[in-house]
Amino acid sequence: MSVVSDEDKTGTAGATGQMAGGDPRLDKLVRRLPPRMGDTVTYLLKPSSRWVRIPSGALLIAGGVLSFLPVLGIWMLPLGLALLAEDVPALRSSRGKVLDWVERKKPQWLDPAAPKNDRS
Repeated sequence: MSVVSDEDKTGTAGATGQMAGGDPRLDKLVRRLPPRMGDTVTYLLKPSSRWVRIPSGALLIAGGVLSFLPVLGIWMLPLGLALLAEDVPALRSSRGKVLDWVERKKPQWLDPAAPKNDRS
């Protein structure tokens, strides 16, 4: 019975109708991405993609640290941390806090009907 409850908590059960991220707020943000990018993020958030997610997150963090170089940017750092948050419990709680902030301060980001270019 604990296996079922663990799946319900993490959102990894395939029959729940939820995407792979496990947090409905994260799923709403992913749905607002352009289709190709959204598909990539959905793939990376699947539990079976752990072998791709961890190295990708580490490389993105390294690219964020080297943001002074051309092509690389500081945008890579939070993206890498978000990917690693799926596998590192300490980062997962921080991701939850960031999503709480988004829910409070920028609720339009979580509204699927809102236009994607809304800058208010």
